[in-house]
Amino acid sequence: MDKEFTYIGKRVPRVDSLSRVTGEAVFAADLKLPRMLVGKVKRSHVAHARIVRVDTSKAERLRGVKAVVTGRDTAGVKWGVFRYTQDMEFLPRDKVRYFGEEIAAVAAVDEDTALEALELIEVELEELPAVFTPLDAMASEGPWIHDEYPNNVNVHVEINVGDVEKGFEESYLVREDTFTAAEDDYFMGEPFAVVARFDDGGNLEMWTPNAGPHMKAKPLSNALRMPLNKVRVRKIAIGGAFGGRSEISPADYICALLARKSARPVKLIYTREENTVNVRMGHALITTIKTGVDREGRVLARDITCYMDGGAYSSTGPIATSVPFLCMEQAYRMENVRYNGYRIFTNKPVRGMIRMHGRSFACGVDLQLDRLGEELGIDPVTMRLRNARKAGETTPTGSVVSSCGLTECIEKAAEKIEWRKKYGNLPPWRGIGIGINSVQTGFPLGIRGGSQAFIKFNEDGGVTLNSGVVDNGQGNDQMLVQVVAEELGLPLEDVNLITADTELTANDPGSYSMVSTFAGGNAARLAAIDAREKLFRIAAEALEANPADLVLKDRKIFVAGSPDRFLPLTKVVRMGLIQGRPVSGEGHFAPKVDHRREWVSNPHGQLSEAFSFGATVAEVEVDPDTGQVRVLEVAAAQDCGFAINPMVVEGQFEGSVAMGGQGGMLTEYHFWDGGRCMNPTQLEYKVPLAADMPRIHPIIVESNDPGGPYGAKEAGMSIAMSAAQAYASAIADAIGVTITDFPMTPDKILEAIEKRRQEERK
Repeated sequence: MDKEFTYIGKRVPRVDSLSRVTGEAVFAADLKLPRMLVGKVKRSHVAHARIVRVDTSKAERLRGVKAVVTGRDTAGVKWGVFRYTQDMEFLPRDKVRYFGEEIAAVAAVDEDTALEALELIEVELEELPAVFTPLDAMASEGPWIHDEYPNNVNVHVEINVGDVEKGFEESYLVREDTFTAAEDDYFMGEPFAVVARFDDGGNLEMWTPNAGPHMKAKPLSNALRMPLNKVRVRKIAIGGAFGGRSEISPADYICALLARKSARPVKLIYTREENTVNVRMGHALITTIKTGVDREGRVLARDITCYMDGGAYSSTGPIATSVPFLCMEQAYRMENVRYNGYRIFTNKPVRGMIRMHGRSFACGVDLQLDRLGEELGIDPVTMRLRNARKAGETTPTGSVVSSCGLTECIEKAAEKIEWRKKYGNLPPWRGIGIGINSVQTGFPLGIRGGSQAFIKFNEDGGVTLNSGVVDNGQGNDQMLVQVVAEELGLPLEDVNLITADTELTANDPGSYSMVSTFAGGNAARLAAIDAREKLFRIAAEALEANPADLVLKDRKIFVAGSPDRFLPLTKVVRMGLIQGRPVSGEGHFAPKVDHRREWVSNPHGQLSEAFSFGATVAEVEVDPDTGQVRVLEVAAAQDCGFAINPMVVEGQFEGSVAMGGQGGMLTEYHFWDGGRCMNPTQLEYKVPLAADMPRIHPIIVESNDPGGPYGAKEAGMSIAMSAAQAYASAIADAIGVTITDFPMTPDKILEAIEKRRQEERK
């Protein structure tokens, strides 16, 4: 940008750094309240069954047990992000639909007593036939997992733009492939923990890791049949999210129910196994992609069918079914495209949105593009440049792309890894690959809401910012402080931050859908501007100057060009107090979207106001004897609009490579015995460690989005999926075979190599 900033765009330490490294940060599991009880949950030992009887009498008589709850203690309210997907009771009364689902819960004076009480609860279940894969579930003749969803089809998203058949007829080359991917997981550093208590006035106070306190409070008030103004969700440190803190959890509701029944505070902490099975996990996918291109490799038509294993309940189903396609249509230009996305119920744990959602979809699109390019004699970088989205274009479903630095991302990532020099010239078993992706900067999650912020000047010249934005670990607190300090010309330490408390802070759409900087940052900036204008009006009268000529810097207000004509900031603030004009500011920002757009019924119109774009290039080496992959180097470039804090943005890039590429493509997946997850802990679910990571070159590309604060938009998410795509492409280049089932584990790589050798011997 042309303007020189004091704090914006600078590499400054995060405001929460010290508390994190010293261990002073307080998480929900750390909280200790007087008379607090321990909560524990009784779970189903089968995947699908009718609940015949739940007898809690023995548990209730156990010394030290203060409350026991079952579905009989609920109002029977069902949760769903959308009205048409409300199908989940937090404590079911009629059926359990997956192994580990909640049946009852206890609150006791200590953990041993609570666990003993669980053993005393007698549960009689009538087991029902269960289905564990999307295709089996669709073929099932019953009993269906939910009676109102025939053949277990939860969501069907249908998009048909242009003339797909004509596009294929005009194509020089057409290819069709099927790609599959197993379930993946969030594996946050912090297992889920929640604390709840009721006061004498019947008000609920709750501490829980969440992406948006206002978005937790509303469904809690509905489920508990309480007025919303009596539900307070408070800020607490959060140990990771990646999409897994986006919804209300049964644990939130159960903990509140136990606290109300016992009339005492209750803390419920999930074990690592419970955190895996009972929070959310990523969808398994089966994706068939048919693509037609002209002689230059430009895509003329695409037809995609995707089956998603949604688990037992809807969760964010309409969004999850749509987003992989939307990311693809944002990244790649195409006039003729058809998509049929099916989210299918199975008797497995519930699936939700995740940072690298849709491995088989995104990696399939890019791997197929590589193979088409190979047949045409066009290298992968050129194939992507010829199809990459440009600023000012409109996506097939009707979103105008106001800013786009995708071409620059591709070129810079390729240049950093020396693509032109290496591609086709690497030693045996070495490969290089590229992936590109795009992510929405904000989209509707069942509501249409903006962010609101308030600022007040304190008597000492410092300011207090009040914002509903949540920091899940991505640096949102730091972003807000930098924005306000920049607008007010104050040192960072003069900005006091109050965030994420439904009783104290303004409404905010929550820290998901990649919208916090775009909406929350804009709201904070506008609040600061509003406060500054009021401050300048007071100072202008005393200085006999035009408010437009004033400058606030170094805790002084002075006339531009005449630094000797100034007033101390503290004096102006006090003047306002004396005059009955206390200085405060208010800001509100809502992204410009098409309010008529809906995920299923009308998937057309402006989805979000801005889109981020990313390109990742990876170089790998494969051991042909073991199938092990060693990643040598990664270049990750993303158009984030403008980097408010480059150091934080680069950290997001590195985390995205870890989750999307190193873990997502090499090691992370769940395996099952029927409906039971057999690797719910980090002993068998292999999350990459620091020692596993390759050298990463983070490359920030700035397109200066016209709607974002200082031009900023989403930062990091486009790298997660483009890293997965790059890893898949590089491994295929190294072994000369395209693997179509993800992740690419050593056994699959060895099988592919052996298949190639057999074909070469023929």
